[in-house]
Amino acid sequence: MITVVGEALADLIAGPDGRTFVAHPGGSPANVALGLARLGAPARLGTRVGDDLFGRMVRDHLAADGVEVVALPALTGQTSVAFAATDAEGVAAYDFRLDWDVTDLTALPVGTHLHTGSLATLLEPGAAVVEDAMRRARAAGATVSLDPNMRPSLAGEHDAAVSRVERQVAMADIVKVSEEDLEWLYPGADPVEVARRWADGPALVVVTLGAKGAHAVSGGAETARPGPEVAVVDTVGAGDAFMAGLLRWLSGRLGAMSALDEAALAAALDFANTVAARTCARPGADPPRPADLADVWGLLP
Repeated sequence: MITVVGEALADLIAGPDGRTFVAHPGGSPANVALGLARLGAPARLGTRVGDDLFGRMVRDHLAADGVEVVALPALTGQTSVAFAATDAEGVAAYDFRLDWDVTDLTALPVGTHLHTGSLATLLEPGAAVVEDAMRRARAAGATVSLDPNMRPSLAGEHDAAVSRVERQVAMADIVKVSEEDLEWLYPGADPVEVARRWADGPALVVVTLGAKGAHAVSGGAETARPGPEVAVVDTVGAGDAFMAGLLRWLSGRLGAMSALDEAALAAALDFANTVAARTCARPGADPPRPADLADVWGLLP
């Protein structure tokens, strides 16, 4: 069982006129949990959702694909909302109305792997609670993955944000980070060089490069793989779908991360790139199922 911790919310996505919005279940960690479940990996989501219209929509959506949703203790009970609008290339910009005020994670079962990131590792007071859960998971023998998924408008003071991310990277076994995130964290730096530096701690660091694919660094092995061509509808949830695809590929090898060679990394990236591309081919965070991935399903170990 993979346990995901983080926000679940309602994505209100703008229509072509920019004035009407359609509600979709969302939240980066929730999207990862959904993607894992659709790919056949048992997934549990520890999150904060209210007993309101959007909360019920999110719960029902996740439960329909078999995600076990665990409501976490929090100070308030309203489901968070993100407004999203896409540009001509389908790239989304966000405006958030949310809280992450989770107060306790000690009762949440972790299983063999804990994944977190995004607003859950950014917004206080819950971010400190999540960091404590990361430490406890590793102490208990579980592996941990992180996707910083930076939101600059919410990140606060830049140097403090960099320090926070670097501290969390050091707590993780697997890190997935986008080229855009690294440009915000380290303006002008080569993203691959940053990945190599970060890989001194985690067993695997992957940088996603949008339509250009992804680059992975793991110990002495390193490889880059292009992304498949796709007619992009929008990019909402693409990074989360990649994360789910990567974790699904790694799910049987989480205890042997140091044994990954270039061939294994290439297969993992090809699978995750394809999962992300299929998500980009349809609106919203709607990750694919095995039937949508028949051409790459054989890449799984």
